[in-house]
Amino acid sequence: MSDVVSLNPTLFREYDIRGVVGESHITPEFARLVGQAYGTRVRLADGETICVARDGRLSSPSLISPLVEGLRATGLHVFDAGLGPTPYAHFASRMLGAHAMIMVTGSHNPGDQNGFKMSLHHKPFWGEDVLELHTRITKGDFIHGAGSYEEAPCHGAYVDFLIDDFMAHYPKARELRIAWDPGNGASGEIVEALVARLPGTHFVINSPIDGHFPAHHPDPTVAKNLTQLQELVAKESCDLGFAFDGDGDRIGAVDATGKILWGDDMMELYAAEVLKEHPGVPIIADVKASQALFDTIARLGGEPIMWKTGHSLIKSKMQESGALLAGELSGHIFFADRYFGYDDALYAALRLLGICATTKRTLAHWNATRPPRFATPELRFTCQELNRFDVVARIAQKVRAKGLDMSDLDGVRVKSEQGWWLLRASNTQDVLVARAEGRTAAHLQALIQELAHFLKEEGLALDASA
Repeated sequence: MSDVVSLNPTLFREYDIRGVVGESHITPEFARLVGQAYGTRVRLADGETICVARDGRLSSPSLISPLVEGLRATGLHVFDAGLGPTPYAHFASRMLGAHAMIMVTGSHNPGDQNGFKMSLHHKPFWGEDVLELHTRITKGDFIHGAGSYEEAPCHGAYVDFLIDDFMAHYPKARELRIAWDPGNGASGEIVEALVARLPGTHFVINSPIDGHFPAHHPDPTVAKNLTQLQELVAKESCDLGFAFDGDGDRIGAVDATGKILWGDDMMELYAAEVLKEHPGVPIIADVKASQALFDTIARLGGEPIMWKTGHSLIKSKMQESGALLAGELSGHIFFADRYFGYDDALYAALRLLGICATTKRTLAHWNATRPPRFATPELRFTCQELNRFDVVARIAQKVRAKGLDMSDLDGVRVKSEQGWWLLRASNTQDVLVARAEGRTAAHLQALIQELAHFLKEEGLALDASA
């Protein structure tokens, strides 16, 4: 127990548990204790059953067994849904009638990391609830019981649901040529099953689930990770292409010309579809999203809401506001109009495919005829684990002292007539995240220079070419 108590408390993040696999961090013993702590919380919330699943990382098999052992030790009945993406685990927990879900996944983090994502009674488990698990482990404060175990794969039902939804809502879909790149992540086998039943012609690369990630790292927010997809789109004359992160809850996309659509780009298309069926509803986007998205939602008659970055934070805000759609720049897309309100990149891909296959304009034409945007991509740069939040806090103080128009909803977002810039601390990695968007190219450069000045005072350099 003493080794576990000495673990870095920053493993317990804002909306999940995540860290490096190995001694004194994410270990099988730690997984067992997480199972006991979370199992206790589920029992205290009148839960009796839980669904578990895992992604394709090399360390995930060694963590799932002790996790199940810890859960059973609290008296829970454990449904094991097997290997698959995180949204599949959410779906399986609903299909099985489980009271809770826990997923072994490192998401888009480097291959030497892993962790756990959780939900309780189909609601996000985050913030103080996650931090409380650390306290519970430290004290050894667990409920004890004799639980049970059952293998309960639901892959077929998940694929059936996705296909049925697509066919029901896009019965007149044109047959397009589509490229797919699961990046050797946990979505690979399900992608193969989907394309076998979807209309059109499909080309899939990097579908074998392989925790070595031999082709590229599965993070579609990094442009270089989409190079293979762009090459495939060009080679096969595809209409569009999709990519997914390691646990299948974030989507990346490119059009027929290879131009990348970031999460806020796709959100404009999703918002138009949702608002056509549900006029006036709230739609949420995170603080990293383009101002153009918020303006588009308002122009279409929706209620735009800017909110904090983070899948659990977004899902909670959706439930509070009644929003039927939400999205992040990073490709987390949440539908609650005819889906369950959590981020499912495979479902989001089928929604975009349906939109593109039922409109006369091509995605590339829509993309090319939009007003030009002058914005950086998401810029991420390393900052030591224990001081990145302090850096943001100090810069916020300096911004206030200068009297600039600032929102501190999530980090620092500074707005001016030229545009805006953002700086926030990641809740999942030891990095700072920045972005800037200007009304013109010159305005963008001025905003970048302003942000770089604040960072330089903290001894940090901003590389806006990343």
